[in-house]
Amino acid sequence: MKHRYLPMTENDQKEMLEAIGISKIDELFEDIPESVRFQGEYNIIAAKSESALTKELSKLAAKNKDTKSYASFLGAGVYDHYTPIIVDHVLSRSEFYTAYTPYQPEISQGELQAIFEFQTMISELTGMDVANSSMYDGGTALAEAATLSCGSTRRKKILISQAVHPEYKDVVRSYAKGQYIDVVEIPYKDGVTDLEALKNEMNDEVAGVIVQYPNFFGRIEDLSAVEKIAHEHKGLFIVSSNPLALGVLTPPGEFGADIVTGDAQSFGIPAAFGGPHCGYFAVTSKLMRKVPGRLVGQTVDENGLRGFVLTLQAREQHIRREKATSNICSNQALNALAASVAMTALGKKGVREMAAQNMQKAHYAKKTLQAKGVEVVFEGPSFNEFVIKLPQSYEACNKQLLEQGIIGGYHLGKTYPELKDHMLVAVTELRTKEEIDLFAQEVGESHE
Repeated sequence: MKHRYLPMTENDQKEMLEAIGISKIDELFEDIPESVRFQGEYNIIAAKSESALTKELSKLAAKNKDTKSYASFLGAGVYDHYTPIIVDHVLSRSEFYTAYTPYQPEISQGELQAIFEFQTMISELTGMDVANSSMYDGGTALAEAATLSCGSTRRKKILISQAVHPEYKDVVRSYAKGQYIDVVEIPYKDGVTDLEALKNEMNDEVAGVIVQYPNFFGRIEDLSAVEKIAHEHKGLFIVSSNPLALGVLTPPGEFGADIVTGDAQSFGIPAAFGGPHCGYFAVTSKLMRKVPGRLVGQTVDENGLRGFVLTLQAREQHIRREKATSNICSNQALNALAASVAMTALGKKGVREMAAQNMQKAHYAKKTLQAKGVEVVFEGPSFNEFVIKLPQSYEACNKQLLEQGIIGGYHLGKTYPELKDHMLVAVTELRTKEEIDLFAQEVGESHE
């Protein structure tokens, strides 16, 4: 009989006890004084059969409000997007989902090529010279960018916009603490980075300036203006960007960005309760040898045939620790493969169309909400997210939406106290006109 796990039968237990020369399990604890041993029964639910346990867990799982049965307007860094069916088909192949680090290129050509294609597509989307073979997620990728800028410029100060994802900012601060880096937050104004405040903080001690594009509020930052401020004092210009948005927005590389990072979750990677996802990291050729993680390069074998190898491995597993640019020891190869397959299946036109639908549907949602008397905050260019001021408490509004089969947006009051009872609404290509109209109606009715 096949088991999902290795069972422990009474006979197995007896044989193991005989092998170590004892007759009962209690003898294993004889060295522990009787006075300190726990007397009594633990408050643990009795074990169930496999079928009973499966049934109970299924009931518990059914209580989740998932995006398959609910229309989700929740984004804030993790989005409900279309995933081509071929993504799951490729990921389910054992040569990919059981693969480990491809140290031996002669037996890892498939995985290496997949990673190489990921790097190539990320470079094209971001407008940068080179991209690595993925990182853990968008937050750690941005933190690595901050530390890279400090190591490259030999400075110890980072300026980060308040309109950057709150969780990303926390990760940057965590990395910075160990490196004794000073992180200064630049306030936002009208939903975008306050350029005057940025100018006032910028000086020759700043290693890098970090903005998000689109930012956490969904607004489009003026990268051209930020680039001038960052480079005026020879600091590095760092942009955290949603790669899907780059299907319609001018890539950061064309604005002179030195480092572009982000999360590829939008391409073929499920929300999955917030992870694991796939960070990307792209730089100019000048910074190529300082990139954390690993890079896959294209070469030819002794017969002149195309092949792929790991190259420029500037991490502590491969070189002296004090010379390493980062101590990151792995990447998200399987999720990077998912992103590669999704981008390949969509193609350039598909990515552009998908991004355009996000913008158009978000714009329609804005206008529909405004027609219902709901205030849209931070008016101006945005991608697929925008901020609304709720006519009642967030909790009451979200409860009302759930009753109608809708998952509401992100509660901005959690991370921005000045935006209490404001909601960050995400509208992706999967939201239908009927779903948007119902969402607007429910939020609007609570206004009346």
